[in-house]
Amino acid sequence: MTQPQGAHLVGSVNYDDAETTMRQAAGILGAHLRRIPDGECGPRFHWIMFQPDVLGQAAGIERVGDQPRMLRMLDARPLRVADGVDPATIVFPPLGYAAAAQESYAIFRRLREEGVVPEGTRFQVSLPTPLAVVGAFFPPEQHAAIEPVYRAAMYRELDEILAAIRHADLAIQWDNAVEFGMIEGVSAAPWWEGDVWDGLTARSAEQADRVPDDVEVGFHLCYGDVAEKHFVEPADAGNLVRFANMLAAASTRRIDWIHLPVPIERDDDAYYAPLDGLQIDDSELYLGLVHREDGVAGARRRIQVALRHVPVFGVATECGIGRAPARTTESILRTHAEVAAPW
Repeated sequence: MTQPQGAHLVGSVNYDDAETTMRQAAGILGAHLRRIPDGECGPRFHWIMFQPDVLGQAAGIERVGDQPRMLRMLDARPLRVADGVDPATIVFPPLGYAAAAQESYAIFRRLREEGVVPEGTRFQVSLPTPLAVVGAFFPPEQHAAIEPVYRAAMYRELDEILAAIRHADLAIQWDNAVEFGMIEGVSAAPWWEGDVWDGLTARSAEQADRVPDDVEVGFHLCYGDVAEKHFVEPADAGNLVRFANMLAAASTRRIDWIHLPVPIERDDDAYYAPLDGLQIDDSELYLGLVHREDGVAGARRRIQVALRHVPVFGVATECGIGRAPARTTESILRTHAEVAAPW
């Protein structure tokens, strides 16, 4: 290959509604995309930050702090299991992911019938790992007890999505970010005995295996995106490659795609060298080397280095673009199309 093939949209897109996202993605990137997300609009605009407002409705759950910590329409205060409450008795309400997926899928189907979305394109639903929400919003001493409760709630959402959406149309993406905070030692500490890597990749493999074989499943590996900054800059792609290899080995089903981020300043061989050891069978690989700040020129510079270490890959941004500055989204989408060949 002399250039990447295909593009991937990580999930969030900086448009106000799902229809605009799908129309723009299909219009600019149609033949480059195997999957189209709904852009994670509305309360999902900042990934998992809407979950405290949802989980805080459950009996036995308290918000931490007397005053709301507002992030636009969301109260970002963390959560705790109230004193004297057995976490196993807590029943979380619907988390919002299944309802949003069904609403957006109806739009996806209509646009496909109109010829806007190409035939054969799948509808992508991005879900956070249960570990992410638990690790981000509950106190450390409650992580072990509340994780299975939230995991069961997320699997109910997944099952509802699987029941409502035609499997041949569906692709599920699991977003792994807090996991890399654990690996790098900057977020919640592991709450299980044994090796941190084994615990993290076993959880992700279980999440992959919950998705039936006739539904695609992929993973977005992430170092965060607050104010378009990572929570820590990876020294190289080594931990990403190690996680991807362990996940591929642990899962009992095919992983259809894996997305790895690439920091904007990394156009050196040292960052990409670990990709020499990537072992993900025939999973599609997408490198998040498209950045709005330097557009086509920067992406091509990083592509040329990456091609020395991995011969086949598609392009993406390093995280979702839902929090990119206003009026930059179209140019970001066009950069994908300009630097990669269509499928």
